[in-house]
Amino acid sequence: MTFVAADLLSDAGWDAAMVGADYVMHVASPFPNSVPKDENELIKPARDGALRVLKAAKRAGVRRVVLTSSIAAINYGAGRAPFTEADWTDVNGPLSTPYYKSKTIAERAAWEFAKAEGVELAVVNPGMILGPVLGGDPGTSVGLIRGMMKGKYPALPDFRVAIVDARDVADAHVQAMIVPDAAGERFIAAGKAMSLKDIVTVLKTTHSAYAKKMPKFVLPNWMARLAALFDPGVKLILKELGRDATVSNEKARRILGWQPRSEDEAIRASAQSLIDAGRV
Repeated sequence: MTFVAADLLSDAGWDAAMVGADYVMHVASPFPNSVPKDENELIKPARDGALRVLKAAKRAGVRRVVLTSSIAAINYGAGRAPFTEADWTDVNGPLSTPYYKSKTIAERAAWEFAKAEGVELAVVNPGMILGPVLGGDPGTSVGLIRGMMKGKYPALPDFRVAIVDARDVADAHVQAMIVPDAAGERFIAAGKAMSLKDIVTVLKTTHSAYAKKMPKFVLPNWMARLAALFDPGVKLILKELGRDATVSNEKARRILGWQPRSEDEAIRASAQSLIDAGRV
C-alpha cells in the first residue's frame, strides 16, 4: 500500500496518485456540522476537487471513476418522495443549503466532464452514513449519535433522514466499480427514512444504559425555529422540518445486487463503536 498527498484545491499530487491505477474512487468532500458563512467554502473544494480527480484519471487512462455524491444532490428539487436517481436538487430552490449546493454542483460538473471527455463514471448517492467508526473523530453523522448518548440534546427537531451503514456504502462503491452495467449510472445507497425520535427509540433499546441521557421529546416546529437562532446544527436542517425524506434504493439492488444491513443495525453499530472507542 502506498500513500500520496493531494489537496482538493491544488493540482499537485493527483497525477502521482493515479500511477498504475485501473479504477479510482473519489470519496472526499467537506461535510459541515453548521452552515458556513461563505457557501464557497463547501462548493469550491467539492466541485474543483471532483474535476481535478476526473482530469487526472483521464490523463492516466483509468477504466472507471466512482464518485461519492449524496442524496443531498437528489432530494431537494421538484421531485417528491420516494425520491429516485431521476431527481435532482434545485440549487436555487427554497430547500437548498450550501452543503446541498456543493454536492449537486460537484456531481453535475462530474457528469458534464465525463460526457465531454469520454471518462467512464458511476456515482453513489448515500444517505446519512452511520455504522462503526474507524478513528477517534466520529464525524458529523455519528457525532449526532454521540450527542444523543451524552445527553447533549434535551429535545429533538422533527427531522427525518434516510440511513445507511458505512459498510454498505463501501460495498455499493465496490459494486459500482466492477459491475459492467453501473457505467454511466447514479445509485441511491440509503434505506428507510427515520426521524431523530426513531433513532433515539432504537438506541434506548440497544443501549439502555444511556437511555436517561437521551432526548425526551420532539420540539414543535416553531420552537425548533427559535432554537436554530442559537444552535447551528438545528439551523442546518431548518428547511426540512416535518418533510418526507423517503428514497428508493431499488436501482442499486437491481443493478448492483446491493443488500444493505438494517437501519437499526447501523444505529446500534454506531453506538457500540463509540463506546468501544471511549467516546461516550
